[in-house]
Amino acid sequence: MQHLAQTAQWTALIAILLLAVGALVWLLGHRRPTPEEIERERRLRLVSYGRLVDGILLDLMETDRIGTDRTAAQSIASTGGTARLMLLYQYEIAGVNYECAQEITALRDNLLPGQIQVGLPCSVRYQPGSPENSIVLAETWSGLRSLAAPRPAQPESPFHRERRRLARPTRALG
Repeated sequence: MQHLAQTAQWTALIAILLLAVGALVWLLGHRRPTPEEIERERRLRLVSYGRLVDGILLDLMETDRIGTDRTAAQSIASTGGTARLMLLYQYEIAGVNYECAQEITALRDNLLPGQIQVGLPCSVRYQPGSPENSIVLAETWSGLRSLAAPRPAQPESPFHRERRRLARPTRALG
């Protein structure tokens, strides 16, 4: 009986030791996601589950600093030598106006030149329970609206053809 108690104690001790070693290996081998990976996940989640609302593009600006105070600011050198591209937009939900900014530096390659037109409408995806969590651009979705293409020429109606014929000046005889 005493032999069984000792065997159970050793088994429990070995199991605890294996769990501790496994947890240590996981902690040392597990890497935390980078801020860029966290932001990408947020955008993909909003593309999948976010609601759509109309908004307006307020500004597109390139900045070399993040934050407002000098201690929290980062220079261009700390961001890999490139400036950050920020898209400012506004939208309204349930009578509340939201003005937001989205960093689109990572999405710069997905944009066409001149695609962002300040002052034009856009579509915004937002989280229903937290409307301030919103995006205008993601890897697989864009709320930017293309500029209106010129309308194709419509065939002239008989009415317009007759009107044009009657409006022609006639030559004076004489």
